[in-house]
Amino acid sequence: MDTHKNYFIFRPAATDFDALTALWEASVRATHHFLDEAYILYLKPLIRNEYLKSVELYGLRGNDGAIVAFMGVSERKIEMLFVDPAFRGMGLGRHLVEYAIDRLHVTRVDVNEQNEQAAGFYARLGFRYVSRSETDGSGKPYPILHLELPHSGM
Repeated sequence: MDTHKNYFIFRPAATDFDALTALWEASVRATHHFLDEAYILYLKPLIRNEYLKSVELYGLRGNDGAIVAFMGVSERKIEMLFVDPAFRGMGLGRHLVEYAIDRLHVTRVDVNEQNEQAAGFYARLGFRYVSRSETDGSGKPYPILHLELPHSGM
């Protein structure tokens, strides 16, 4: 069954940032169990007011108009990918990543080492381990795996 026919890719605008931030928070709470509450609350305004503005955004909207997933891309790298927890396992994240690879020529992604589901997801899509950082982009002790597609030549 092709679930993608019920969703369409769109380019979110600043007017969507509140909805994207709510989706980000729901997704993080469902998948990033290693993050403490204080760090989630620290990240939330950064996501809303800085990070969403710093990437090219692509979202998936259902026929009812609800945003069910989104990703941010910059310089051929997926910087963020979040799926509404109610829609996980439907292939929507894969749909966005395949779009990013095919249309946006993405070759790289970073993933929290402790988010084993995400690391496995990207491995199934062909991304391979390149290197590891001890801390995340904010300097917090959440190791990051740097992955890339093997044929990317990067």
